[in-house]
Amino acid sequence: MKKLRIAYFAGTMKPGQDGVTRVLFRLVDWLNKKEIENLFISAIIPNEEEQSTSFLKVPSIVFPLYREYKFALPGYKNFQNALFKFNPDILHINSPCSLGCAAIKYSEKWHLPVVATYHTHFPSYAKYYKISQLESLSWGYLKHLYNRCDKVFVPSLTIMTELKDHGFKTTGYLPHGVDTEIFNPSFKSNEWKESLGLANKKVLLYVGRLVWEKDLKTLVEIYKALMTQRNDTAFVIAGDGPIRNELEQMMPDAKFLGYQSGKDLSTIFASSDLFVFPSTTETFGNVILESMASGLPAVCAREGGAYSSIENNFNGLICEPRDVADFSEKINSLLDNETARLNMSLNCTAYAKSQSWDNIFTKLYENYLEIYFNYYKREKREIAA
Repeated sequence: MKKLRIAYFAGTMKPGQDGVTRVLFRLVDWLNKKEIENLFISAIIPNEEEQSTSFLKVPSIVFPLYREYKFALPGYKNFQNALFKFNPDILHINSPCSLGCAAIKYSEKWHLPVVATYHTHFPSYAKYYKISQLESLSWGYLKHLYNRCDKVFVPSLTIMTELKDHGFKTTGYLPHGVDTEIFNPSFKSNEWKESLGLANKKVLLYVGRLVWEKDLKTLVEIYKALMTQRNDTAFVIAGDGPIRNELEQMMPDAKFLGYQSGKDLSTIFASSDLFVFPSTTETFGNVILESMASGLPAVCAREGGAYSSIENNFNGLICEPRDVADFSEKINSLLDNETARLNMSLNCTAYAKSQSWDNIFTKLYENYLEIYFNYYKREKREIAA
């Protein structure tokens, strides 16, 4: 099998910054294990001591609404020389930002195949920023950008259908995976609950970035409803973001743990009782699989890609989006039925074991090979003509 040289483009490669970077660092590990040469190009890269592969940092400016993210300066001149030297066989973009756009222009100029992964569903953010034309502008920009790719990998069938309805022509389904050695029920710890003063409580967990587009106003309302209905329940929030202070004021009895990773995050998942995820803007929702692998059933909204891994009433519960009463009723039904919750937990772990990263990345690489050979067959035909 031919070993391809692959150049990746990502908005950020800060370890653990969000779900996308967690996927990409899993991919780094897999590529290196398979001895596949790779280069990751980004506006934000790990510190030198954290680097496990080849990185190139490009000049950028700070994103004013969320200062942990940066915009790469437009154009490909800032990475052109490094890419000439690396001599990639295929390019893979992971964000439709200025860097992704520059990578596509580079591929067109130098005749290289280019693929993308549709990680973030930006059109769905429009309602949170109250800019009426943002949704239509987003769809127009994304369609123009992604239709120039040879393939766009989409991790959710629901989102892929929506993209096709908006005129995306090169989509293909490729879900995300989970590492069941890192996320599994063996990390359950009664001491963890005790350390938070929640020894006798049923813990409802949220893990993710703290931004409004994750439908966290719905989470706040679910919190308020359940806190008035029960005295045996507590909310735990693992994650950070620009609205953390506001959320702490709106959910005064919740435990805010900040950003968590490694064994600490594994323990948090395995030691909680239910995972509550109201977001309607996900393309997949990696945390859902991590929750399931930990034996923690998830309660999700029926919109976006987060619920794509859930079979309702089998390995989780699906609720109407932004419907606080529906979320509350279904959460209560599981909290009050320990047998149903334990059976669902077993179903969760069984499903997660079938979604290994090795299987997912092997399929991705097989796609690379097919796209690479088809691209150069097409190029030869066009030259001959």
